[in-house]
Amino acid sequence: MKYISTRGKAPVLNFEEAMLTGLARDGGLYVPQSIPNFFPSDISSMSDLSYEEIAFKVISPFVGDCFSDDELNKIINKAYTQFGHLERAPLVELDKNHFLLELFHGPTLAFKDFAMQLIGQFFQAALERKKSRVTIVGATSGDTGSAAIEAFRGLDAVDVFILYPDGRVSDVQRRQMTTPSESNVHAIAINGHFDDCQARLKEMFNDFEFRDGVNLAGVNSINWARVLAQVVYYFSSAVKLGAPNKKISFSVPTGNFGDVFAGFIAKKMGLSIDRLVIATNQNDILHRCLSSGVYKTDKVLPSISPSMDIQVSSNFERALFYATDCNGSEVSNLMEQLKSTGQFIISGSILENLRENYDSGRASEDETHSEIAYNHQKHAELLCPHSAIGVLTARKQRKTGVPMVTLATAHPAKFPTAVKNATSVFPELPSRMDNLFDLDERITKVENNLQSIQAFVKERI
Repeated sequence: MKYISTRGKAPVLNFEEAMLTGLARDGGLYVPQSIPNFFPSDISSMSDLSYEEIAFKVISPFVGDCFSDDELNKIINKAYTQFGHLERAPLVELDKNHFLLELFHGPTLAFKDFAMQLIGQFFQAALERKKSRVTIVGATSGDTGSAAIEAFRGLDAVDVFILYPDGRVSDVQRRQMTTPSESNVHAIAINGHFDDCQARLKEMFNDFEFRDGVNLAGVNSINWARVLAQVVYYFSSAVKLGAPNKKISFSVPTGNFGDVFAGFIAKKMGLSIDRLVIATNQNDILHRCLSSGVYKTDKVLPSISPSMDIQVSSNFERALFYATDCNGSEVSNLMEQLKSTGQFIISGSILENLRENYDSGRASEDETHSEIAYNHQKHAELLCPHSAIGVLTARKQRKTGVPMVTLATAHPAKFPTAVKNATSVFPELPSRMDNLFDLDERITKVENNLQSIQAFVKERI
């Protein structure tokens, strides 16, 4: 399996090279040169398999000969040992034909664990074989950072630096990043919002002298391995509900578009997905874009669903690549327009292609608060704000007779203030994390500019 850039000018790489590279050198994102197709019999055979066995079937065609079957099995099995549920991603019926896919049983209580624990094992195996070391830099709105630090803490071959917007993550999210004591992990607070963190990250990758000097690697959802890991739970949940003989729809709370794009890949592989519903908060650039055809950045408004407080959705570039029939030049032109003007307009055929695969909706702060309260009262279910937005959007867009799965992306205890304000119930952390607020924090604040961040990275590696 080979990987190409969405902008069409970067070297063609294999899976391991694309994983360790992260952002392509032309500024684009790596995608597979071709997408494997599963027959209905291949999919139906997954119904009796464990999550790890399904993961092997889904992931192995994308890996090629970079890892042997034995290596891949060991990597997958080790990745999910710290999950608190035997099913890893259990389905819970919320209402008739409406299900929650619980993606918060990993070590940091968020869906990012599914990808980050796996990519951590991939990195470790590849770097041990190569006898080399990398510097990982990531940007986070809260969950990616804690998941990355948890996955890479203490590993000999990796230094990890995570940029997060100071004061714009929950206390639990911040503490999960600032309390690990291992010397190879660093949480960096910068003054600004998530898009600032993401912009500094991309600037570092585009500074080739710095990039090569520190052997820079990325684990944000720009990394294809992250997206690939997330494809698995679309298959594991759909087969439980009757796929491939029945179509399933998914409502996906999203900001950076990686999670819902993983659903698109699952659909391209042959999974019987009806609709992929993009659920956004008040920072609703994705919903506005699909509604109007105009992708125009605006001010980022702080919310009770901070992982969605984004205006530049990196993985939307991958969606555009497929919507343009894999036209790297056209994608590159759109991205240049965004960089220079803060917006671009999607032409009719591209917009039609996007609308063929994605629906969208948004929720205000008041609606999110009310939805948390409603589900607690009616279903005795505590939802984090992001999951609540997904549930509300799903309820508005469900089709009769088509099962709807809403991705529950985080444990409610990661956002206790919002949940308590809506329900008067304070969601407790799982017992394995009940000492989180007793641990000492290491908080490092760095100026929001490329030079300051690069200097800090060089100083600590």
